[in-house]
Order: sequence, then structure tokens, then C-alpha cells
Amino acid sequence: MTGVRQWRSYHPTSWGQVHMRQAAPQDPSSDDDVSLVLFHESPLSSRVWDLVLPESGRLRRVLAPDTPGYGLSDAPPGDDLDIPDYASVLLEALDDAGSGDMIVCGVHTGASIALEVARQSDRVRGVILSGVALLTEEERIRYLDSWTPPIPVTTDGEQFQWALERYQRIWGVDTPGWMLNLAINEVLQVWERYSWGYRAAFRYDPEPALRELSLPTLLLDPEFDLLADKDPLVQAMVSDCRTEILPGLPGQMHLRAPKDTSRHMEAFCVQIVSERR
Repeated sequence: MTGVRQWRSYHPTSWGQVHMRQAAPQDPSSDDDVSLVLFHESPLSSRVWDLVLPESGRLRRVLAPDTPGYGLSDAPPGDDLDIPDYASVLLEALDDAGSGDMIVCGVHTGASIALEVARQSDRVRGVILSGVALLTEEERIRYLDSWTPPIPVTTDGEQFQWALERYQRIWGVDTPGWMLNLAINEVLQVWERYSWGYRAAFRYDPEPALRELSLPTLLLDPEFDLLADKDPLVQAMVSDCRTEILPGLPGQMHLRAPKDTSRHMEAFCVQIVSERR
């Protein structure tokens, strides 16, 4: 099996620079002609894909951008921009990176971005979604009202306890320490704008994009994901969709089960590539 090379890059866009993690086979002849693009959840960064990149990079090029405003990407010009705007700017970065034909994958906010990238680009060949925020109007209002309170930044470190309690609450009290450390660092790094991507995702209604989606689609979800109850509705809306459930997982498939996550994604990618030939 070929080795994997990994690197990072920056790409100019109309919102500034987008930071991107990448991986690809060491042997170029092993590289399939369709890349895999990974979009992360809010308010984290492409770091969440670190364990997946060396797995998925064995057969194809993989690109994992930091959503503008998160990780090492420059911030958007304001907090009132929507998911189609984020998708458009990320496409600028992917074009600059020479991503070519793509299979796009997204988790939570990243799933909404992946849907819009597929809507805006004719280079997308397949879609992988995990945790689609197919919210009712009541749920949308509740999330907008309550999910992103201001972070208390104080000299006695109240922000660290706030972040710890937040991720123990939404990820589970048994979440490993290394995962909590990653999440705490990520959210506090962008504390003044951590809500921006969240609120764009809560404002976004994915139903029109799901109903228009005619590309092969994989709904890949942890069994107990926060949005797992939306899976049957998503499945019913997409014309060419199959569902794979990762049993026993409370969420965060790319962190808790990177090998299984990569295996399911790669099987889907291989199927799409073989059907194109």
C-alpha cells in the first residue's frame, strides 16, 4: 500500500486567505482522479480531520479547509453572512488549490456547506453528509436564541470552565480528555466570533438543496448523533441516497472512529470513480 504525504496550504479568496490541510498518495500513479473534500463543524477547524487524512489520503487527494473565521482561515467580513456565501468562498479556495472533480463531505455546519458547494459547482461528483441540520422553524428559533451565548472571558479563567462544561454537555461527560482539549482550544481561539458559522447554519434551510440533489449521496452518521433523528427525513428527500450508521457512537465520527469513517467514505468514493470509467 502506498505511503501518504501531508501538507498545509493557504489560498486567496474574496474574504482573505483560507487555510487547508491536504493529503495524497506518495506514488502519484495511485491517485484516483476524484479528490475528497472535507468540511468541518462549527466552531472547530480542519484539525478534526487529522486522523482521517492519512487514512483517506492513501488512494486520492484529500483537502480539508478551515471554514472562514475558524482555525487559521481569515474571518468573513461580518457575522451576517449565510451558508451559500461560505460555500462560494470555499469554492474559490478549492479552485485555487486545483481540487478538480470532487466528492464533498461535511459534518453539521460542514454538511450544509457541502450541500451548497454541490449546488454551486459542476465539479462535484458525490456528496457525503453527517448530521444535517434539517430543523423545524421552532427548532431553528430555539437554536438561534440559545445555542451561542457570549463566552465569559475573564482574568480568573472562567472561559476555560465554560468551554469544558459546554463540550461535556454536548459531547458527553465520558468524552476523552484529548478531544475536550482540542475543542476547548478551538472554540476559545475564536471566542469573539465562534457563533458566526453556527448562526449561518441555523438560518440555513437545507431542504431545497436536498430535494434538488441528484448526485450519489451517502448519509454517514453516528448512531446517537445530536441530529440523528433527521436522518430518515434526509434519506426521503434525496433521490439517490444510502445511509450508513456507525453503531454506538454518540457523535464526532471523525475523532472517535477515524478508520471506520474513512473506510465508509472510501468505499463510496471508489464506487463513484468506478462508475465514471
